[in-house]
This record gives sequence, C-alpha cells and structure tokens, in this order.
Amino acid sequence: MTDDTDHKVKMQQVQKEHRRKTSQAQDPDRGLVFVHTGKGKGKSSSAFGVIIRALGWGQKVAVVQFIKGKWVTGERRFFKTIEDQVSWHTMGDGFTWDTQDRNRDTEAAQAAFAKACAMMSGGEFDLVVLDEINIAMRYEYLSVDQVLEGLRGRAARTNVILTGRDAKPALCDYADLVTEMTEVKHPFQAGIKAQKGLDF
Repeated sequence: MTDDTDHKVKMQQVQKEHRRKTSQAQDPDRGLVFVHTGKGKGKSSSAFGVIIRALGWGQKVAVVQFIKGKWVTGERRFFKTIEDQVSWHTMGDGFTWDTQDRNRDTEAAQAAFAKACAMMSGGEFDLVVLDEINIAMRYEYLSVDQVLEGLRGRAARTNVILTGRDAKPALCDYADLVTEMTEVKHPFQAGIKAQKGLDF
C-alpha cells in the first residue's frame, strides 16, 4: 500500500468515526456555559472571538467587564463602532493591585453581577460574556454560589462565557466547556511591555 493510499484509508476511518459521533450528538435545548481560565494569555481574546462568531449569525450579545476599568483597549474601540449590536458594560474599577480598596472592588463586582444577572435571565441575549469574573470570585468580591445561582437562572437561549484566572472548581464542574490557557512563554518575562493591538 502506498503512502497516499494508506493516508486515504486512515482519513476515511477518521471521517467515519467523526460522522458517527456527530450523528449521535444532540442539541441541548439550552444555552451552554464556557469557562476560559488558566495562567496563559488569551482567555478574554478567545471570548471576543466567540462574540464575532455569534454576531456573524445575527445573534444578540452582551459583555460585562468586571476588572478592566476604563482603560482603552482595541476590542472596546472596535465594538464601540458596532454598539448597536453589542451591549457593552465596563463596570470594574481597574486591576485589583491598582485600586487597593476591597470595599470599592466588592461594590463594583456586585453591581456588575447584578447587571449580568438581568441580562442572563432577561431572554434578550444569545451570548453574555462575563469578562474577568473569575478574578472577582478569586478575591471573594463574589461568591461561587452566587455566580452559580445566576447561571442557573439564565434564559434558555442564553449562552455564557466566564473568563479569568483561577476559576473555582465548582464553576468548572458546572460548565459545559472548560479551557485552561497554559503559559509557555510570554514577552513580559523578557522585559517587553504590552503591545497595542496584540495585548490590549
């Protein structure tokens, strides 16, 4: 058997198995919950990619940012140009090491989560992204039980993505998909500052 023939046979087997699995998969008739976590870069960036995908299908999208404050980012600048399509709410006061005010951070996180719960449960949105909410849980500005209760109360059509390092185990257990970003190498470790268009 030639290499080409051998490859074709292997790919036919892969295709057959994939089609078998696809034919057995079912629509869940409910929105899914995705968690993007880990120490590597790309958690929020991946969620923004899913936003673009959802918008491509004409779906309604909302974003609540829990930590990132009012600083200017490329994604915010872009989505502002189509703000009739994305309901965007930046409600954090900035990185926790900058604010250094637990009460203020807790109040901001609670207000952001109240907004998120209204959007998740209202039935208007196909996708709600809770950006950096895992950090709010990490520092106990929100409890994991509180977040799980909010997720359970989401409308049937609403998918939710939660981003940020150190996702709580109970949240990961509840989620339909959990992706952990692993840092292998980062330019900041070599003294290279964050780059416009790549990092923010």
